[in-house]
Amino acid sequence: MSTFVLLTLTGFGLAAMYFLIASGLSLIYGLMGVLNFAHGAFITVGAYGTWWSSVHVFDGVHSDLWRWLASSAVGLICGGIFAALVELLLIRPLYSRHIEQVLVTVGLQLAFVALVTGVWGPDPQTFVVPAWLHETTDVGGALIPNDRWVEIATAAAVLGLLQLFLRKTRYGLIIRAGVENRAMVQALGIDVRKAFTLVFAIGGIAAAVAGVLGGVYFNSIQPDQGTSLLIFAFIVVVIGGLGSIGGSAVAACLVGLVQQYTNYYASSGIGDMVVVLLLGVVLLARPRGLAGAVVGARA
Repeated sequence: MSTFVLLTLTGFGLAAMYFLIASGLSLIYGLMGVLNFAHGAFITVGAYGTWWSSVHVFDGVHSDLWRWLASSAVGLICGGIFAALVELLLIRPLYSRHIEQVLVTVGLQLAFVALVTGVWGPDPQTFVVPAWLHETTDVGGALIPNDRWVEIATAAAVLGLLQLFLRKTRYGLIIRAGVENRAMVQALGIDVRKAFTLVFAIGGIAAAVAGVLGGVYFNSIQPDQGTSLLIFAFIVVVIGGLGSIGGSAVAACLVGLVQQYTNYYASSGIGDMVVVLLLGVVLLARPRGLAGAVVGARA
């Protein structure tokens, strides 16, 4: 029983990682119609921004907790700014040219991994985190790493904040209205372009959060870590339904749990294959994904 509890809770921790990445992807596609293959670069920016600031800026901070929080804040800011710049410089001129969007974002992802590797090398890097994150909590005889609780709580908070942003804030309403009828919103004197840049920035921050927590989850960061995580995030987005943040949350839990159970009860590595099979089954049975909605921005 303790093994099942361990697999379940660590599976939810892995699901939280996938959701943090998938939420940004789903937000950007659902509201803007942009399938962003450079999202992995946002993860890398957040992770390396945290590592660099922890080593070079906050190395004199004696408290591991404050050092980690301060460097993580820098990583999130870097992720948001980088995502906004990508939208301004690369995506904005291509809103009505979807093939070019895919080519540009794929090229940016590949080039960015090469750039990070060239600057800091391919070796894994680590940053200081509070010691209690690597300690465990006993739940029904299962020793659950504390960082899993942080990841689950963070994913739940991000889900709630995104829903509140879209439903209760002025910019959220502007974005949703801009998706439905961009020309009408602009006729009212509202600059929809700023709102769309904000969407990209929010997606970049969510990805950067995944980059920071990924450094804790895997105990290190690497230049191509964002790419490997992005693959499963895309699977989550497709299973959940393109553009549905709630659907992505459900799909992330499903993928994380299936992966953990299969890797343990079958064989290590089999879980990845089963997840791909799960994707195929969902697409055959329900092509629109679990949420059953097709949404996208109108350029």
